[in-house]
This record gives sequence, C-alpha cells and structure tokens, in this order.
Amino acid sequence: MALVGKVWIFPLLCLAVVGIIIHASWQDLSSSIRWTAVVRIRDIGETPGPGLGLRATASVPETPIPVMYKKNFTKLPQWDFEEVYNVDESPRKTTCQHSLWKSVETDPNYRTAFIPNIRLFMEKNSINMSEWNRLSHFNNPFGFMEYHYDDVMAALKLIPRPTEPLILQKTGGDGCVRCAVVGTGGILNGSKMGKEIDAHDYVFRMNAAAIDGFEEDVGNKTSVYVHTAHSITASTIFYKKFGYKGAPHDKGIKYVLIPEGMRDFQWLTSLVKGERVSVGQYRGWRPGPYYGGQFNESRFYVVHQDFLRYVRNRFLKSRVLSSAHWAMVRPTNGAFTLFLALHTCDTVDAYGFMTENHRDFSNYYFEKAVKTRVIFYTNHDYNLEKDTWKKLHDSKIIKLYQRNSSIPATEKPKEP
Repeated sequence: MALVGKVWIFPLLCLAVVGIIIHASWQDLSSSIRWTAVVRIRDIGETPGPGLGLRATASVPETPIPVMYKKNFTKLPQWDFEEVYNVDESPRKTTCQHSLWKSVETDPNYRTAFIPNIRLFMEKNSINMSEWNRLSHFNNPFGFMEYHYDDVMAALKLIPRPTEPLILQKTGGDGCVRCAVVGTGGILNGSKMGKEIDAHDYVFRMNAAAIDGFEEDVGNKTSVYVHTAHSITASTIFYKKFGYKGAPHDKGIKYVLIPEGMRDFQWLTSLVKGERVSVGQYRGWRPGPYYGGQFNESRFYVVHQDFLRYVRNRFLKSRVLSSAHWAMVRPTNGAFTLFLALHTCDTVDAYGFMTENHRDFSNYYFEKAVKTRVIFYTNHDYNLEKDTWKKLHDSKIIKLYQRNSSIPATEKPKEP
C-alpha cells in the first residue's frame, strides 16, 4: 500500500505543475487578447469604429504610462489605434432638407471621411486612466504627449459640463440651422457682407475677430467664439493698432477653448476658479476679464483631442508630418472652427477664408489703410487648407465666399 501511494503521488504532482503552467499561460494569453482589442483595432477591420476598440476591453490600467517625448520620433508616429475616436451614441438629428450631410453622403471621398457623431467636447471626469494612456501617444493639441498626469488631470476635472448643445435645434420654418463661419482674411475688406453674415442663425468667429468699425464687411453678431489662451491674449496686443479691443462678448455667447498646450490647461483652471494663473506663461494673469463678463460654465466648451486629431488625420494631413518638423504643424484655429460648424449646423457659409486669389487681398480685413502680404506661418499648411476649402465648396458641403480683386493696380503690397 505504501508503494502504491508513492506511485500516485508523482502523477498528482505532475498534474499540479501542468495546471499552474496552463493557468499562467492563460493569464498571459488573456492579457494579450485584452491589449490586442485596444491597440490592434485596425486588424479586425473596424475603421471608424471610434471607441469600439476601447469599449471592447475590460482591462483598465491603474497607472499612467511613462511620459513620451516628441524628440524621440523623426516623423509623426503612426499607432495601430490612430483611427480610434470617441463618438456619441447617435448623430445630431435634423429635419432640414438642405442639410450639408446630404452632400456628404453623395460624395464618394467625403462620405467615408466624415464621422457624423464624432465626440466634439471634453467633460469633467471623461478622461479615465485608459483614456489618458491612449491620448498620451499623441502630441499636443491632439493628446497628452510630454505631459505629466498630475499636472493635467486637475484641470481636466474642472472642465464645465455645458447645459445645452453648442447649437440648438431650430423649430419652425424649414428646420435648417444656418451658420456663418467668419475668418479674418483680407478678402472681406470692402466686401459689404455684414448684413448677409448677421442673417445666419449662428455666427462663428475666432482669433482677432475685430468688429467695431468693420460691421459693414463682417457684421456684428457672434454666437460662438473659438480660441486658445494664446489667441485670446495675444490678439489684444498684436492688433490693438487696428482697433481690436478684445474677444466678442455678445449676451449669451458660447466660448470654445482649443486645448493647444499646457498653458491652456493652466488658463482653464484659473478661469473656472476665478483666480489668477499661478504657474506658467500667464502666471499672475486673470483670465476672466478677457471674456467681457460673459464667461459662464454652462456656455463654455473644451474641444476633445480626438476631434482635433480626426480633423487633421482625415481632412488636413500635411506632408510636413512626414518630416522632422512634424510636431509643430497643425490645422489653424479657423480650420478647427469650420469643421466644428460642419458637425453642428445644417448649412455652413465660410467668409474670410483663404481662396485661390488670396494674394490680391491683405492678410487681414482690418488692414484697411495698406495692402499687406498674406503671411504663411510655418506651423500651418495654408495651401492644403486653401485647397480643402475649395474642394468642400465644389462638393456643395460649404459655401465659400469668393470674389475678384478690387484693389487698384497702382497700389503696391507693403513688405511684411
């Protein structure tokens, strides 16, 4: 009996060891499956499937990944989850028979590029650890690359939750919400488009939206103002000589912040708290006065990094992104504003945006005294944007304001 007992002990021990090995192997395999669900989303053919890959995993990291740095990449890095975006449950509903989405649906190129229910804005508590780690793979303003978790999360948790959509549904009439997006291009100088612009249901503006003294050309109505901490502050300095006094502050106006960099999160923190900025570039500054008494948490929106990346990836992907200068290139604030309107309005008319004959006009519409050259800053691909506006116009997705030059031939451009 003793011998028989010893004979059985050895096989039992072997089974126990095999069981441990199988359990450990399954743990590794299941972890691999969970990771694959997140980062290999393109391998299973879910192209926009925005957010689907993220929702497919039950594994939620508990700590931030190590900080990633732009200097470690010689061009824009391409991740397997590059095309994973957050989406809302359903697209905005409309009864408008003239909706731009009808043109999108019939255009073979734009039909696959647009995501009607792409998530537009961030909200407090919308970024968990898994989302933080995903977005940390993308450089600013498209994500949190080079940022430390504790430095940013305090600001993210303060992001107000608006009480209503950026654009409200229109009741009565034909149900169409008509929007104008007004840039600062010199093509508007002498255009006399002011009344036409103000006749829209909503008017979007951005950057140095000078109005006083220019109403005949650009109107005086502002429903939505899009900005960064830099644009809302620097504009008052750079364009003061043209009469620009500050950002629009119409009663009930809605403000949209593009989180361009760390300074924007610092600005946001102090704005919401009603305090002076305590660190960074704007240390000691008070954000509140820049909103002319119209800042209200219920009407303040922060653009989601997924939306910014979606605009770049699907519509404005510059060739410079394949070079060593990739990290400095992004679409303009005007471009982000125009696409924001495209995802919230039924019809969109664009004024003051670059056209083929942009050299015939000054850089800005408020430069009335002289004819200046259009400045191409190195961090934007203006030619790509110009061509994109024309394509959207030709596809009847937007209506781009264009006109012939009215500048006398005797006037010579002033060297910038």
